[in-house]
This record gives sequence, C-alpha cells and structure tokens, in this order.
Amino acid sequence: MNIRRVTDPADPAIAAFGRLQDLVYFEPEMLIPARYISQLIGQRGARQNVLLLAEEEGGLLGGSFFHFLPESGTGFSSFLGVDRTARGRGVARRLHDARWHALKDVSNGECRALFIDVVNPVRESAGQREQEQRAGSDATQRRQSFHALGFRTVDLAYEQPVGGDNPELEGGGPVSDMDLLAYLPGTPPTLPAALVRATMQAYWTPWLGLQRAEQAALKLEAGQREVKLLPAWEGPAARN
Repeated sequence: MNIRRVTDPADPAIAAFGRLQDLVYFEPEMLIPARYISQLIGQRGARQNVLLLAEEEGGLLGGSFFHFLPESGTGFSSFLGVDRTARGRGVARRLHDARWHALKDVSNGECRALFIDVVNPVRESAGQREQEQRAGSDATQRRQSFHALGFRTVDLAYEQPVGGDNPELEGGGPVSDMDLLAYLPGTPPTLPAALVRATMQAYWTPWLGLQRAEQAALKLEAGQREVKLLPAWEGPAARN
C-alpha cells in the first residue's frame, strides 16, 4: 500500500477518487465533486487543499480530501473513504496518519487541530438509513471508527448554514443532522471555543462570504470560552 499526495490537477486518479466518493458515501451530492477537486488542488494561495490517495498495484483503495486553513491554524477534512473491498486492512488509519502529517507539513508545523462534520445516527431520517444500507455504511459504526482514530464530538449545537432541503429558505436553510468532531493530539478534554469559531468562519467564508460566515461562526461559539470534547459516538449535550 502506498499513500501519495496528488499535486497534478490533470491526474486521472482524481476522477477515480470522485467515483469512490459516489460509491462509498450515502449522500455523494453533499461532497465536493472531482472536477472541483482538480481546480482546488491547482490553486495557489495561503489555503492548502490536499488530496491523499491510498493505492496498491495501480488500484485505488481509499483517499482523503482536506484543507489547511491559515486563518485559524487548523485543518478541515471534507472526506475520507475506503473502498468496500479494502476495509479491515487499516487503510483509514494510514490515511488519517498521513493526513495529519500532511497538515503539519503544509502548515510548517503550526496546525493545531483537524475538524470534520459527521452525520448523527439519531437525527438520520428513514430515507438516509436506507441510503446508508445501499452504500454499505452505517452511521453508528462510522462514529465509532472516528473515535478509534482519535476524534471527539465538539459539544456545540452545530449546523451547516446552508445546504438543507427547505425550499422556502435561502440556500435550502441549515443542515442540522450532523455534529462537529475534532482531532487534537493527546485527546484533551476541552478545546477553546474561539478555535472552533475561527475554523468554521475560515471554512465557510468561500461559500457564504465573510460577513455571513462570521455571523454563523459567532452563533456556533455561543459566548463560550472552553468546549467539552465528548466520545465521538455521542451527540453534543448542547443540542440535547
């Protein structure tokens, strides 16, 4: 197994990664399509967009697409997935370790944390659960797997500001079926709320614009100073 970073926007493996996303994630329409990934890894600027692939004898076993956000000094992962035929071989662990190493590399050692958002199985609809089954995935098992990698649930009432399915609201309204998870080396019991705010403001700004992203991130922070980190299989007490 070989883990490599894709740096050529014309690399044909990017299309293969896009097909992997479609096959293994139950809501592929929520992910960044391969054509945009090509554009993003070709961009030059402070933000680093990174695609890592796990390959074996020319075949794609899995991959991860993620970002270093210099404004917050943190990373945000858009996707990590493994082909069904390669599961149980430690591919996700290898990709996660390589992802953290890459974040440290592109940030000159300054990356403080890595964030992801993950569906909460309690808030999944019946239709989503059926989609999960067809994709060969399970939301509860996924949360347990992220916990094993070192991720913890951020105890905040997290929502994506847009992307929901309410036709009466701009952008479909918020997406509220996910929780925010964080990976910090050493798995501390808390993290600064200001770090969460800065991360999400930086991540949301390209789609929402600075003002809306700032408002959404401040709402998420909710005036707290420190935020608890819970087991990744738990939902945030703040939402309950």
